[in-house]
Amino acid sequence: MNTIAVIGAGTMGNGIAHVFAQNGLKVNLIDIAQDSLDKGIATITKNLDRMLSKEGISEDDKQSTLSNINTFTELKSGVAKTDLVVEAATENLDIKLSIFKELDELCDSETILATNTSSISITQIGAVTNRPEKVIGMHFMNPVPIMKLVEIIRGYSTSDEITNTIMELSKKLGKTPTEVNDYPGFVANRILMPMLNEAIETLYNGVAGVNEIDTVMKLGMAHPMGPLQLADFIGLDVCLSILNVMYDGFKNPKYAPCPLLVNMVMAGKLGVKSGEGFYDYSESRKAEKVAPQFN
Repeated sequence: MNTIAVIGAGTMGNGIAHVFAQNGLKVNLIDIAQDSLDKGIATITKNLDRMLSKEGISEDDKQSTLSNINTFTELKSGVAKTDLVVEAATENLDIKLSIFKELDELCDSETILATNTSSISITQIGAVTNRPEKVIGMHFMNPVPIMKLVEIIRGYSTSDEITNTIMELSKKLGKTPTEVNDYPGFVANRILMPMLNEAIETLYNGVAGVNEIDTVMKLGMAHPMGPLQLADFIGLDVCLSILNVMYDGFKNPKYAPCPLLVNMVMAGKLGVKSGEGFYDYSESRKAEKVAPQFN
């Protein structure tokens, strides 16, 4: 592996690019909007500066990491002569299928195609390409530079060779890869999302308030972050999308999203990214103030 392309310069994409570049790989960071690329590089720089201030890296490490990243607004140029492409676009099936159809046409026949999806079928994505044996899931956790886990998801046709290659690559990034099979939500979100949804149901049913629910789970279950705060951090739209994928995939009512979650997403209350979810982030990105409608 010499050159990696990362599609999407948002939260996950810039984090993935950061980790590859910091470990000596050349990275082509691709996004349709130059503004998104500029913001992505700014975020990577800010995160490197934070690591530098904590003496986790040197100034040379920082400059080397940044020099390993090139930005592209054109997909064809960005994926040319790459060994691996990691797609980190919006968690939307149609968008992902469209991207992978195009990647299959643009990339060298030996290029491995990976997706950072947190719930969508790797088998379904691989089926729109002529290389399903080279399509695999690499589900990084947020924030990518800090979190150690990478869920490695095998599609129905993913080969042993490709799986082993991606497992070993993940280890070289300092991550702990864990192989899972291709079912809706995989492992992480199949367990996490019903818990978050149940916390929202608990609020919806008037069992307790926002702070009370999060306090019980933090102090009673030793969770570092309460479920409602975590949902805000992930993005309520993302939570809803994953739950819908799981509900559609299993046809089991236990995965049906809570009506409160659906309404909040329709109202644009998406959590940290929109400035309000279960908490009010207008003054701070920390969950210190409960949103007005829940007071």
